Amino acid sequence: MVNHDSWCAFEGCCGRRNATARLIDARMPELARCLTLFQYVQAVTGGPVARIDQAGSYAVPSLRGEAFAVRPGSIALRLDGDRVDTAVVARDEDTGAVALRLLDTEGRTVHQGRLLSEGDRLLVGLTPTVPARGRPAGPSVPPDVPEYASEYVSEWENGDQLAQLDAVLADGGIARRGAFHRYGGEHREIEAGVVPAVLDHVCSVGLPIGVAVFAPAAMQACSGRVHVTDRTVGGRVFAAVADSSVEIDLTAVRACHLVRSTAAHGPTSAIELDDEDGRCVAVITQFGMVGEDVHAAWEHLTASLPDA
Repeated sequence: MVNHDSWCAFEGCCGRRNATARLIDARMPELARCLTLFQYVQAVTGGPVARIDQAGSYAVPSLRGEAFAVRPGSIALRLDGDRVDTAVVARDEDTGAVALRLLDTEGRTVHQGRLLSEGDRLLVGLTPTVPARGRPAGPSVPPDVPEYASEYVSEWENGDQLAQLDAVLADGGIARRGAFHRYGGEHREIEAGVVPAVLDHVCSVGLPIGVAVFAPAAMQACSGRVHVTDRTVGGRVFAAVADSSVEIDLTAVRACHLVRSTAAHGPTSAIELDDEDGRCVAVITQFGMVGEDVHAAWEHLTASLPDA
């Protein structure tokens, strides 16, 4: 099982005792207004198995069920508004580092944006605070309860690419994977060990890809060409995708699925990586409108991947 400390491994200054913090409104659209005020941040989403790191400015974050786009130069964040419970901006008194953290209903840090410019750090003092938790008090349903996820089942069973991503965002994809035999699209299990070769290939031929990384209640995505790939003897894989950095611990990936769903150019394949608890932690695919040649090359590549 993934423990709380593992999810908080990238918290940085916000986890220190000598930090001052301001609680801000975690509800939309107030949270979106706050995030888009910052001009230059280092945005990180993920956990012990997969992580994405990008420096830049936030696009307007979207909620599950809304439209979603990944645009060059912008940080694309998608949230489950029912489970993002608190937003905190904290300053480390020793170093002066300032970061915004989003926490879920269980108190886990699901996203962090470290403020890199002095102007953004000065904005923190102008950020409106809230007297209590970032959302009105009320009953919350734990994400692992089957009833919570079941209401989204019909949406992904016959849904498009975004419906598949939202099903993962709802509960890590647990309910979806448990009922995957009912999925109407093509899907098969493949070997996770092919991921480094896929990244090396798209890097060498200049084929752009899209990558989404999940944490509880949050998804951050990037899209573009892979500039550099690397791997360690310990099984960690790194890829520089456009202006983002993606890291995957392949030793902690317990299953890998190739799933096709409808996207802008028709049926589009996605490589989905699951952790030991059966939660999808990362997806490699094509997002939005890409060239027909790019889509065809990606489909040709994924069709060649061997079954597990």
